[in-house]
Amino acid sequence: MNDILPPDSADWEWLEDKVRGLMARFAYRNMRTPIVEPTALFVRGLGEVTDIVEKEMYSFEDKLNGEHLTLRPEATAGVVRAVVEHSMLYEGGKRLYYMGPMFRHERPQRGRYRQFHQIGAEALGFPGAQVDAELILLAHSLWRELGLTNVELQLNSLGQPEERRAHRSALIAYLEKNVDVLDDDARRRMYSNPLRILDTKNPAMQDVVNAAPRLLDFLGEASLKHFDTVKSILDANGVPWTMNPRLVRGMDYYNLTVFEFVTTQLGSQGTICGGGRYDFLIEEIGGKPAPAVGWALGVERVLELLKEQGARAPAPVPDAYAIIPDAQSLPAVMAALQTLRAAGVSVQMHTPTAAGEDMGSMKSQFKKADASGARHALIFGADEMARGAVTVKALRDGDGQQQEQPLNAIGAWASSLLITV
Repeated sequence: MNDILPPDSADWEWLEDKVRGLMARFAYRNMRTPIVEPTALFVRGLGEVTDIVEKEMYSFEDKLNGEHLTLRPEATAGVVRAVVEHSMLYEGGKRLYYMGPMFRHERPQRGRYRQFHQIGAEALGFPGAQVDAELILLAHSLWRELGLTNVELQLNSLGQPEERRAHRSALIAYLEKNVDVLDDDARRRMYSNPLRILDTKNPAMQDVVNAAPRLLDFLGEASLKHFDTVKSILDANGVPWTMNPRLVRGMDYYNLTVFEFVTTQLGSQGTICGGGRYDFLIEEIGGKPAPAVGWALGVERVLELLKEQGARAPAPVPDAYAIIPDAQSLPAVMAALQTLRAAGVSVQMHTPTAAGEDMGSMKSQFKKADASGARHALIFGADEMARGAVTVKALRDGDGQQQEQPLNAIGAWASSLLITV
């Protein structure tokens, strides 16, 4: 687990602001769920034989009442639990999004910590393939907003349960014939979760996996039509995609459309966003049957990719830096700064860093003003204060132009200090 400190935290805020703006344009509304949920929620929702449930969850027993609790390893199960608990679908479908920390006990690596952060979008109560496509378009729009390139969309369809059962039987029969090639993990999963074997990264198993029965060949007319609709909408919007018949995702709750956005620039951690349709999870968790689809992105991975591509957030800098030669004027100066801030101006005030230290020379204060990145210096000298004024000096336009402004009319000139991008 790690701390996120300035200046890196500015990248996080920038990304979160971009997400909030985009979600609003797609009419998705924010929701926030607890970090801790009953362990049974994840066992039921994710599947007992998934890597997350078997090896990665931080689970514990509450000593006060004996409850079995888990730090959330992902957010979809908690979102669905909240939707069911609060009867949110009573008046119709909901478009929701979330941001926050998740927890998995796995080996830390590039772009992944044991406390990591996800941003996700969920559309619940909508059965149409157009909503699958809408969510993919939402993620694709985010990459454009952030300036990300080299991100590939991969698609697959997992069909419906009965289609998966037919494929599962054929897949197990095929794997039994090739059991000598399977590693220990694949042998363990062969009868409990054979679909996950198709997602193996073991090089020795690639030929066997590539020749395995394809789920796509077992899909019926309705499932194929659903998938074709998704693809046609993406094509109409100029969103390139590739088929990946081995794409199954890590949780048991998916059906029909599944997708991932991947990159080759982050090594083995190439997936930056993934999701799909989960029409049976709401009922599994105890609600009335209702369709749903969603995705989640890894914040650390997205920020790592931005850094790799040299597309970082603009550094946050104040509009102005207040230079204060005499501490005796601080009450009046701070009243003026509060008025400026109320007018939307970002102001950093010069402040000594040691107890009993004086305000320092004008030269040293100007150095700090320049280092702050501020576009203007506000000079509250004794002469200016005696006239009820402040000198505004340009720090970034090259010629250092300055002019005196009255303190009793801050509202008339405050907007001239604002940094426009």
